[in-house]
Amino acid sequence: MPFARRLVVAGLLVALATALATPALAASFRGRVVKIRDGDTIDVLRDRTAVKVRVFGVDAPERGQPYSARAKSFTADLVGNREVRVEVKEVDRYGRIVGEVLLDDGRSLGPELVRAGLAWHYRRYSKDPELARLEEEARRARRGLWADPKPTPPWAYREMLRGKSRRSAK
Repeated sequence: MPFARRLVVAGLLVALATALATPALAASFRGRVVKIRDGDTIDVLRDRTAVKVRVFGVDAPERGQPYSARAKSFTADLVGNREVRVEVKEVDRYGRIVGEVLLDDGRSLGPELVRAGLAWHYRRYSKDPELARLEEEARRARRGLWADPKPTPPWAYREMLRGKSRRSAK
């Protein structure tokens, strides 16, 4: 094998080994929830370091939106200061771990938020049929944020805020 090719292969092997050894990319980990940032983002203590975890497949109302405080409180009631298991899906562009957050009783935080009507199924990133079903069920029952006749999805709210900040910067 030519030297250049061996160098490329060696580089790829080093990159792969580094990625597999990186804690954020490990398949799962257990830790205590030490902070509730909002309805769908928490800090979990991992190896004595708090890491930010974004709940996979759901999008809860942003601060300033109706039901934001209720979603945060609901999340705190379920996982605050408790041990959870995080099934890591990816690390997002903000450096947060995106993962399924599992409670000791086997329930998953994301579906519980959607079932309670306190988060949307984030279809852009998840094709989970259970989340879609739970959202439809919550809508029909007018549970949580679905009591509002036209709730604004968080992604639309964030886009609106970005548009305002761009206009004010001009």
